Amino acid sequence: MAGLYHSDFVDRLQAGAKGLLTQWKLAPETEVRLLSLSENATFRADDPGRDSPVILRVHRPNYHSESEIASELAWIAALRQDGAVETPAPLPMADGNLIARFEDDGQIRHVVAFDFMPGQEPDPEGDLAAGFETLGAISARLHAHTRTWTPPAGFTRKTWNHDTAFGADPLWGDWRAALGLTADGRKTLERLSDALRDRLAAYGAGPDRFGLVHADLRLANLLVDGDRLGVIDFDDCGFSWFIYDFAAAISFLETNPIVPDLQEAWVRGYRSVAALSDEHVEMIPTFIMFRRLLLTAWIASHRETETAREAGLEAYTQGTLDLAEAYLNGGAA
Repeated sequence: MAGLYHSDFVDRLQAGAKGLLTQWKLAPETEVRLLSLSENATFRADDPGRDSPVILRVHRPNYHSESEIASELAWIAALRQDGAVETPAPLPMADGNLIARFEDDGQIRHVVAFDFMPGQEPDPEGDLAAGFETLGAISARLHAHTRTWTPPAGFTRKTWNHDTAFGADPLWGDWRAALGLTADGRKTLERLSDALRDRLAAYGAGPDRFGLVHADLRLANLLVDGDRLGVIDFDDCGFSWFIYDFAAAISFLETNPIVPDLQEAWVRGYRSVAALSDEHVEMIPTFIMFRRLLLTAWIASHRETETAREAGLEAYTQGTLDLAEAYLNGGAA
């Protein structure tokens, strides 16, 4: 998948998104500009006749099916209706449907629209502990919701476990393609993968620990506006371990010495809403390594994205090796 989002391709996506503006009753003169590139291309649409922008998400091909996208939107609607979390509303088109389509180079591209949510990403260099305590409470509310919510018929989302992450057909690519990985490094990460498989199997996947999760609650998907902490981008939501949401929250911060403080704050916030036994807390280092190895694979298969470049590419691989050695030797992840 490397090289997918070259400039000409992004221009085509932008043109395709512009061609759908009338579906959401946006004016032809609406300005559409790129916000971010990751799994998807996200655009901001500013209509001079509207008080606030509209966010358009153009989905990456061959990743989520239309039924998976519809399922994500169904969960978001349920979360909003139940007041479980503050998150932008999906915007229906004039015909009431939520998913638009356009054709690009023989492929159907799916597009969804959301209300604009004001706010800023938390400063990764600032005091994050208070935010992580709030995030822990949000995570507990999300998990409580999924334990009691009955999904609609046909609900389908990906499962994030050892097999889907590191097996024969990994969702985010093969970590063995990691940039700068040597033969010795591969042996280390093979040992890590085996250790994760065994530890997760022993932990199990009962309903008290495994269910529908956001799966990408990292800083880039949080918006702070005064005392409000909004959650965006449920694109990776799926079935996994609840504790995985903390590991996702510290994505790209795994080597930062602040992580133990963030963990303590997250657990404190979680326990202010729901019980969280020590058995689950003790699994946090395992899920940090699970997420780190998964991101190592993601960077290798998405090296064209800004997120991958900012992570450091080969430097990220070396960081994974350092963390793996510490984890395998019984140290903190």
